[in-house]
Amino acid sequence: MAEQTAASAPAAPAKAATELWVERTGTRRYTGRSSRGAEVLIGSEGVEGVFSPGELLKIALAACTGLSSDFPLSNRLGENYDVTIRVSGAADRENEVYPELDEVVELDLSELDEAGRERLMVTVQRAIDKVCTVGRTLKAGTKVNLSFRVDA
Repeated sequence: MAEQTAASAPAAPAKAATELWVERTGTRRYTGRSSRGAEVLIGSEGVEGVFSPGELLKIALAACTGLSSDFPLSNRLGENYDVTIRVSGAADRENEVYPELDEVVELDLSELDEAGRERLMVTVQRAIDKVCTVGRTLKAGTKVNLSFRVDA
């Protein structure tokens, strides 16, 4: 029987992309949904109990940083390490952009010596730079295509 090489091996079935959408639930209020059953409440700043779209952008960045750093941190610190990632940045309302976002990773590395802390931070930074899709997209910029599907 002939061996299959990676080039000739059958392709794995494509995984269906998660569908995402928002539905209007009230004046300046929406619910974001995914085909995996997740929901998030969205609305204007000042509306209680919801995230603004800009806050969701910042949370997505912090979450991506956390997920991207999870393996190297848990590998070195153990599965039960604690981390908080704070993200901030004021909007430029004249241009409606966030010109700068600041992330702070809060982490207890007191059990490591200085050299160990430095090595771990370099490893974590490399992991984030390599696999944090949200951060990479924000740094690179992205083209957004908007279209309308309307009933006439």
